[in-house]
Amino acid sequence: MSTYKVNKTYQEINAKIRSGKVVVVTAEEIIGIVKKEGPVEAARKVDVVTTGTFAPMCSSGAFINFGHSTPGIKASKVWLNNVPAYGGIAAVDCYIGATETCEDDPLNKVWPGEFNYGGGHVIQDLVAGKKVHLKATAYGTSCYPSRIIEKKISLKDLPSATLCNPRNGYQNYNCAVNLTRKTIYTYMGALKPKAGNANYCSSGELSPLFNDPYYKTIGLGTRIFLGGAEGYVTWQGTQHNPSVPRTDKGIPMKPAGTLWVMGDLKKMSHKWLVGMSIQGYGVSLAVGLGVPIPILNEEMASYAAISDDEIFTQIVDYGNDYPNGISNSLGTVSYAELKSGSIELDGKKVLTVPLSSMVKAREIADILKEWIQKGEFFLGEPQFTLPV
Repeated sequence: MSTYKVNKTYQEINAKIRSGKVVVVTAEEIIGIVKKEGPVEAARKVDVVTTGTFAPMCSSGAFINFGHSTPGIKASKVWLNNVPAYGGIAAVDCYIGATETCEDDPLNKVWPGEFNYGGGHVIQDLVAGKKVHLKATAYGTSCYPSRIIEKKISLKDLPSATLCNPRNGYQNYNCAVNLTRKTIYTYMGALKPKAGNANYCSSGELSPLFNDPYYKTIGLGTRIFLGGAEGYVTWQGTQHNPSVPRTDKGIPMKPAGTLWVMGDLKKMSHKWLVGMSIQGYGVSLAVGLGVPIPILNEEMASYAAISDDEIFTQIVDYGNDYPNGISNSLGTVSYAELKSGSIELDGKKVLTVPLSSMVKAREIADILKEWIQKGEFFLGEPQFTLPV
């Protein structure tokens, strides 16, 4: 028997959504409500808390079926706008990864490389309605005799296209600095020498997995905002690592949980799937992601009321320690400090640079809130939650 004073079910909350009586607030708004009224009263009043994040999520991509040609082809090598896609799936299926570079990109031969176009840009072009050049080659078979096809494709004409991101929504991440004497170029952006800047990548108190730190409501079947449309959590993400040190409130002190997410690419928007060029590192895709947190009881209200000054991460040297696999923290810093614009490291003021957009994170949380209030989005009850 539950010991909670408040007990709600997914079915009850979804019934409130249908009736227009649901109470939805964002992850920023719930903080003040819990502080003023306590978690029990907050849980009685609030049904859903919406979250949001918009940041580079390298482990992203899309499964694309480009349709059969006449005569047929069993594609073994595929390019989309000269970006290689993996063709070892089926005759006319491929997977385009966000970090795949253009075939003729000079990479880092001219240091630091610009990486002007890659898989993330192909995905953005497709959802923007642009035509993309497809080239596929094959060795030829009796049932699929063609050895090459080239054509222009658009998202609306494809038989199917599915965004499939094996690792998104990282629950916490490092704050990156560079202690060497030269500028370095990383997936955390350019880092100036002698800790000239500190880069971080999270929306903090708005970030989905900070608002449900033990994944009590997130798992297979959780319905989410993904790329501007409805998507789903389908598995734990790669590198899911929940067994890290945590604060008394359950917040991990270093990178922890991740999400495997999927959705219909045809319904998504180029506003929320943006190809990125990361100088000296490569290409990626900025992904808009939002997870609704059902307030089933006062425990969930307490979790969702976490604030930036209660969320901490580690400062890591990307100049020497990180590339050499040395596990070492230069210090612990809160997201309130990171968002203030500067932190202190060894008595020195270091300017902070966010790779995630708080403006867009808030917009995602607000959009998801509006969808639920209008009865356009219902909660998906997970068949099982992520491992802790």
